[in-house]
Amino acid sequence: MTILVARDRAHKMKHTVRVRQHAFAIDEPDANGGEDEGFTPHDVYDSALGACKAMTVLWYAQRKQIPIDDIQVAVDRDDSEERQGIYRLRVTLNLGGALTDAQRQELLAVANKCPVHKLMTLATTEIHTELAPAAG
Repeated sequence: MTILVARDRAHKMKHTVRVRQHAFAIDEPDANGGEDEGFTPHDVYDSALGACKAMTVLWYAQRKQIPIDDIQVAVDRDDSEERQGIYRLRVTLNLGGALTDAQRQELLAVANKCPVHKLMTLATTEIHTELAPAAG
């Protein structure tokens, strides 16, 4: 699968991200030279973790017939030491439904095993960046 990121030349820093038939805007806040026309790349990274946890919990609860009515995930970022190699994300799960304490703990354990959490904490990501051939 290819994700395409293309500059929106009508704006200072805005880009459009296309994934399959979906699209969303990426930009930076005014303080970083953008116009705050969309998510920042960090927002998307952090959101991926929250969304993965929510969807993993829902999938598991449905499969195990755990009576979950609602799921809200808050992801709070502390990037104050990012340049020193420490990027902190604090995730809070708000689970609605007639859940026992044991079910809540079971769902917390499942959330900590979501694929994006494991990717962010256990996998080595290798990135190779290259130039496309020059036009012309």
